[in-house]
Amino acid sequence: MAAVIKESKTDRLFLICNYLYVAIAFVLVLYPVVYILSASISTPSYVNSGEMWLLPKGITFEGYMRVFENSKIWVGYGNTILYTVVGTLINLLVTLPAAYALSRKDFVGRGFFMGMFLVTMFFSGGLIPTYLIVKQLGLVNSMWALILPGAASVWNIIVARTFFQSTIPIELQEAAHMDGCTNLRLFLKIVVPLSTPIIAVMALFYGVGHWNSYFNALVYLNDQSKYPLQMVLRQILVLQEMSTSAQGAATSGEAAMAMNAKADMAALLKYAVIIVATLPIIAVYPFVQRYFVQGVMIGSVKG
Repeated sequence: MAAVIKESKTDRLFLICNYLYVAIAFVLVLYPVVYILSASISTPSYVNSGEMWLLPKGITFEGYMRVFENSKIWVGYGNTILYTVVGTLINLLVTLPAAYALSRKDFVGRGFFMGMFLVTMFFSGGLIPTYLIVKQLGLVNSMWALILPGAASVWNIIVARTFFQSTIPIELQEAAHMDGCTNLRLFLKIVVPLSTPIIAVMALFYGVGHWNSYFNALVYLNDQSKYPLQMVLRQILVLQEMSTSAQGAATSGEAAMAMNAKADMAALLKYAVIIVATLPIIAVYPFVQRYFVQGVMIGSVKG
């Protein structure tokens, strides 16, 4: 029988501290999620008074009913899904070939191009020059203004490049070339099928970025029918809170009570729209989670 190594007191103490740390981190991460979910289906008065601190009280789904009755929510959902799918595809079409080319030692000038990419990680033109370029290209008030300026992330290119360097054997590439395989066919038929983990990780990174993005829409879009979900939710929350506070300052008595009820409904809507906005990403994550650790760890050593 194999000898069992006995743990020392220091090892046991280290493990206990690790478990305590993980447990505390788990509670800190889980509590806000549970609180927001409970608050979204609780009576606002319990939430505002602090009586509801974990589990829901006075369960009501009025907040979700109000959210889904708003047609702008569904338009925003459709726009966000379109921007996320198209944007992520373009991101992958740019990132993966660039990363693979930079991973090839026989690629002439790869050091120069890698250096040029790295410069953009530390220096940028800023918001105003970027806006002027987007305007001159005629992309303002179109979905391409949200997609093309961020078509690739240099950091993700570096991670994917390292994945290709450490995963795709050079002998496999040489054997394919000996069989008459072109570089394009090698990439499409051999490299891409072997790169499922990094493709899943890149798709997750880019997809979450597109789903949560609102600033570019705030800057470049003028037509509300093209607003993504995050912009629609921002309008619902910010503008309604401003309206409620302005009206509340100018009223008193019964009107003030009505304004308080409206403020309670605004708070309920706030929690409901947070759940509505984050639920799709939470639902997608389990399907790519099994690739996540492998893809990130393989590409984590930058070289």
